[in-house]
Amino acid sequence: MDIFKRLEAELRIKRKSQRTIDNYLINVKQFHKFIEKDLDKVTEDDIKQYISYLMSKKYSASSINIALASLRFLYDKVLKLNIMSEIESQPIGDKLPTILSKDEIKRLLGALNNKKHKILLSLMYDSGLRVSEVVSLKKVDLELDDNSIMVKGGKGNKDRLSRLSDILVKQLREYLPKTGESPYVFPGRNGHISVSLAQKIMKQTAKKAGIKKNVYCHTLRHSFATHLLEDGVDIRIIQKLLGHSRLDTTQIYTNVSTKQLKKVKSPLDSI
Repeated sequence: MDIFKRLEAELRIKRKSQRTIDNYLINVKQFHKFIEKDLDKVTEDDIKQYISYLMSKKYSASSINIALASLRFLYDKVLKLNIMSEIESQPIGDKLPTILSKDEIKRLLGALNNKKHKILLSLMYDSGLRVSEVVSLKKVDLELDDNSIMVKGGKGNKDRLSRLSDILVKQLREYLPKTGESPYVFPGRNGHISVSLAQKIMKQTAKKAGIKKNVYCHTLRHSFATHLLEDGVDIRIIQKLLGHSRLDTTQIYTNVSTKQLKKVKSPLDSI
């Protein structure tokens, strides 16, 4: 069995999500192409050279850390070579996520005439879905009578329950009969539409709506969480809806909620 097949097999055994498997394989293949030698002959200096190359190409700290995580899994778990112990991850600053205001969300969705695309973006905002979750969503995962949605195979392969608004339930009832026999909510050539197509739809729609911010599909998930927090929803409930295993991951939204900040009374006013 070649190294790439061994890597994929080990990732599946560890129950990693398909997205993680794809990312790790892509990163290891890119490293292999760069280093031009057998992967089991690689040294610590080879990996440092690659990281230096990624930095010279202005890769973000997050992207470099994903590359490092991929290589660390390969060498620690698959090849059992101790060559990563002295290589540290890149420090990531406290960069806050981009958030769309409710008015911007309204403009974004209002700029869409295609019902399929409108429901696609609406679901990410309405239910806090990741783009990988929404494109692979199946019709059987929808409980329209109960205004709920079962999100399957999320990050870490954890299923979770989220909810659907009355507006979106009505739109889905009109849209789903037009999707034919496909089991997917958003059918495409290879089963369901791709993540890259969803990102393209998001970018093009934001431009059409006159939104100047640099936005991605994940921006809708960030906006979902922030707006719930601003509306007074308990952060632990938001944690459950997002599928975060740790509360501190969800707490970043307390730093971007300007509405909550404006509610705080100055201590001077109480003197």
